[in-house]
Amino acid sequence: MSRAKGNAAEDKACEFLVKKKFRVIERNFYSRFGEIDIIALMDNVIHFVEVKSALDYELAVQNITKSKLSKLIKTGDIYLKKNALNVNYMYDAVIVTPQKIWHLENITI
Repeated sequence: MSRAKGNAAEDKACEFLVKKKFRVIERNFYSRFGEIDIIALMDNVIHFVEVKSALDYELAVQNITKSKLSKLIKTGDIYLKKNALNVNYMYDAVIVTPQKIWHLENITI
């Protein structure tokens, strides 16, 4: 996926989360392990969000690999330490297709 398409999907995901009453606090946080697309807050819980875009839901979900999850978790840990945060948090995914947007909470379970 091109960076422009990725940015467009992340923009749609942010709009979707804001409509659900999330507060987006950071986008595209990088560490040596990888990137977190969106960091959002709701009810004093930080959500580290991976955005996946595809023509259909199944294809997008298949792109959330164990390797990607591992990188997301390591990068989330770095974010928490860097910002000296001792809060509840979870790892989510937002799936963006031409037809619909899905929010999958706590994808590491």
